[in-house]
Amino acid sequence: MAKQYDVLFRLLLIGDSGVGKTCLLCRFTDNEFHSSHISTIGVDFKMKTIEVDGIKVRIQIWDTAGQERYQTITKQYYRRAQGIFLVYDISSERSYQHIMKWVSDVDEYAPEGVQKILIGNKADEEQKRQVGREQGQQLAREYGMDFYETSACTNLNIKESFTRLTELVLQAHRKELEGLRTRANHKLALAELEEDEGKPEGPANSSKTCWC
Repeated sequence: MAKQYDVLFRLLLIGDSGVGKTCLLCRFTDNEFHSSHISTIGVDFKMKTIEVDGIKVRIQIWDTAGQERYQTITKQYYRRAQGIFLVYDISSERSYQHIMKWVSDVDEYAPEGVQKILIGNKADEEQKRQVGREQGQQLAREYGMDFYETSACTNLNIKESFTRLTELVLQAHRKELEGLRTRANHKLALAELEEDEGKPEGPANSSKTCWC
């Protein structure tokens, strides 16, 4: 059976309770949106495979509880993450202010070189907005992160943000990626050689590349 993906990455969604982390995850993986959601207890995850630059990437996306009582559990998952979404709600100034705390947790518990993206969620709730787009952009610049305003309700920037974080993780692991591509090209070269083995020698084959 053909392998269904080339690499596996773990991404993590963190942020205050109620900012819409589970909704983001469900919209991306299942293209579903539920206006009412029970708060995540501990940690949950979903899987999705996407293709980036010809590489099939299997993404394991962990959805963490935002409540303080679950912090001890969720921090254990930081260590295994290659990419992290820091999520706030544009209609909650409090959730935006708490991003600094979440960044501090990432610095303390996540591996060095983990890729991060800042997400301002619930962009469809413009009438309730408490955090301006410029504020999000400024905060992202301060921490050296990409920034997206998203809406799980309208599907705004959901695919784009998840694809971008996957790209950043791929770029960060480009050495391993080059090894993967080299092996893939080697297999292709061997297949071409096997194809050519039965062909007669002559002018038609005289320009064949030598792979030895």
